[in-house]
Amino acid sequence: MTNAVLLNNVAHADLRIITTRGAAWGDEVMSTVVFPVEFRSLQAHYPIVFQKTADATGFQPIALFGLQDGQNLFLGPGGWEAHYLPIAIERQPFMIGKSGDELVVHVDLDHPRVSMSEGEQVFLSHGGATEFLERVNSLLLAIHEGLQDSAALVEALLELGLLESFVLDVERADGSQGRLAGLYTIDEDRLGALDATALERLHRAGHLQSIYMVLASASNFRDLIERENLRAGRGA
Repeated sequence: MTNAVLLNNVAHADLRIITTRGAAWGDEVMSTVVFPVEFRSLQAHYPIVFQKTADATGFQPIALFGLQDGQNLFLGPGGWEAHYLPIAIERQPFMIGKSGDELVVHVDLDHPRVSMSEGEQVFLSHGGATEFLERVNSLLLAIHEGLQDSAALVEALLELGLLESFVLDVERADGSQGRLAGLYTIDEDRLGALDATALERLHRAGHLQSIYMVLASASNFRDLIERENLRAGRGA
């Protein structure tokens, strides 16, 4: 459950946000929603795949951090072990709200990152926004725009039949087996069979680069498996 309230510089004058990365602050998650604007940065570290939305009426792109629920293989003794932190992770505990037609910022006061004594200050002493809050605002705007970009990308993929389900069978170093299912990726055969008109349409809409970033990210599955084996070897 969340306790989301409208952020304001009076009620939350002393609000601080802990930015240390770790399970204690809610980072032990298998995946997060991601957006096309960050695909180039994401593909260097995480597999980018698609999953059905919570209401099962559509699809959304996600980045995988682990191979089973509640597992984040990028969390180590020193924090988050990747050079890029997805937008939806970095923005926590803030979220977008609406007041009429205006976008506003909400904060989850029950989130473990919320503090009154440690972490990044949200407001200046005179009530103005800190650089930290300005960064949060830019992240939330990126999410607002990213949701629209993701919807357009998914619509194009479905129109051309480019999404296919896949199953990843994992053989761990200790001999045990695992299976990752219920996810979707780009159908490379169908992509390769598209005519010039369809490819041009994808390119002009900015989707072709996103598609290639998704395909390139698949090489990171090997890294996830290696990370899981290393964690098992350490007894973590």
